[in-house]
Amino acid sequence: MPDQATTPRPLIRAGQPAVDAWTLVRDADAAPSGERAIVPLATWQAGAGQAPWLASDTELTDALAAELADAPLIAIDFPKFTDGRGYSLARLLRERYGYVGEIRAIGDVLVDQLYFMTRCGFDALSLREDQWVEDALKALGAFSRAYQPAVDQPEPLFRRREREWAQAREKAPAYA
Repeated sequence: MPDQATTPRPLIRAGQPAVDAWTLVRDADAAPSGERAIVPLATWQAGAGQAPWLASDTELTDALAAELADAPLIAIDFPKFTDGRGYSLARLLRERYGYVGEIRAIGDVLVDQLYFMTRCGFDALSLREDQWVEDALKALGAFSRAYQPAVDQPEPLFRRREREWAQAREKAPAYA
């Protein structure tokens, strides 16, 4: 696996490969280098760094959400691919708290999870070093329609189809 310090992690933003202008600082005691640093939440709250990253066990309260509202980017850590709490954090930020900035998945982010991450509100995905951007882009387009409502499509498929059928009936010629 490439060394993360010398090889940037592949990044997808808004469904396209992107160059990462941000530096992720994992160590809470490390001083952020440069203007665009993503730092642990407590470090960000202390006034260092431009954007916070949230641990998967972060309790998202109304007060914390209000504090995060002006952050240009919020990264959510996936410490291991089996930890799904980050999905809930992203969805709460988007739906309950109306966060409009970038929400980025960091950590153990796998290609087969990307589609579901975007449905929950992530718009930037920092892949693991061993993941290929080409595979990730294919995974994002793996499904043409989703049945369930989500951040990206709040209406379930059956409601969309009902509306389409009703519109088609309205346009259909009346037979006497």
